[in-house]
Amino acid sequence: MIVLGIESSCDETAASIVSDGTNILSSIVASQIDVHHKYGGVVPELASRMHIEAIVTVVDQAIKKANIKVENIDAVAATRGPGLIGALLVGFTFAKSFAFARHLPFAGVNHLEAHIYSLFLMDKKPAFPFIALVVSGGHTNIYYVTSCDNFELLGQTRDDAAGEAFDKVAKMLNLGYPGGPIIEKLAKTKDPGVISFPRTMLDKGSLDFSFSGLKSSVARYIHDNHITSDDDKAQVAASFQEAVIDVLSQKLINAASCKKCSSIGISGGVSANKTLVNKLTEKANSKGINIFAPPLELCGDNAAMIAARGYTMIQQGTLCRLDHDVFSRTKID
Repeated sequence: MIVLGIESSCDETAASIVSDGTNILSSIVASQIDVHHKYGGVVPELASRMHIEAIVTVVDQAIKKANIKVENIDAVAATRGPGLIGALLVGFTFAKSFAFARHLPFAGVNHLEAHIYSLFLMDKKPAFPFIALVVSGGHTNIYYVTSCDNFELLGQTRDDAAGEAFDKVAKMLNLGYPGGPIIEKLAKTKDPGVISFPRTMLDKGSLDFSFSGLKSSVARYIHDNHITSDDDKAQVAASFQEAVIDVLSQKLINAASCKKCSSIGISGGVSANKTLVNKLTEKANSKGINIFAPPLELCGDNAAMIAARGYTMIQQGTLCRLDHDVFSRTKID
């Protein structure tokens, strides 16, 4: 089965052709970073307009790169949510129309489930059951994954997502957007233990996250210590990043121990942070736990993961009707 996947939940317009749920024939991503950079974050209205401008070209490029014809496509899958409503509507409506016009089955995919599916597009995959962390600018969720269709939510952020905290701290330091790559680069030059920022663990046994207190602590430190030099900014970046990594690592290892899992998979935009992956791997391996993370091209928002998740939904007959709509947070039918 050849599936056309389409992703437009935030600020990337993406299309991919995936065969049999695992073989990526093409994956095209049109980024909007240059557009949103000067605003220090994603502007929803601009994102929607950029999706409209890019969607046809991106889909055409994906089909061409896969070296197939439109007639070879057997099904269509698109992100249904969560995400920015205006952005989601562009990809979802285009995909729905594409499928309807060609009498193809169409699946509306949960974006968070799709990120977990990026782990199944690797040569080395985690065995069930395993713990999964979806960590990005919008989400920081821990799941207990027992099969291709069962994702039990164990914990989530109560305020800022980890990626959002990276972006906001980068903005405080006038480092630009997106914040994750810049902070990771600067952090490599400093000892992360110099500044002691708080590690918020919440209630004993809780697998939820909270990064607002850490963000506020960083803001106070920047203000009180008049942080302006590049050297001082790098030190703040290193200590901040270490605090985030410590919390993520401890919660994940606790979840794996609780559920007696020997594997942890991390996905989402923040999983591109190699410092996070390496330190989590070191800590987890000492507990006999293996870490799985997708390659860089599958960490951020992409359509290959949408097509992969859509493939299983279509096989099971979990299809969208024409009257189905997108959702920003809670799924609706």
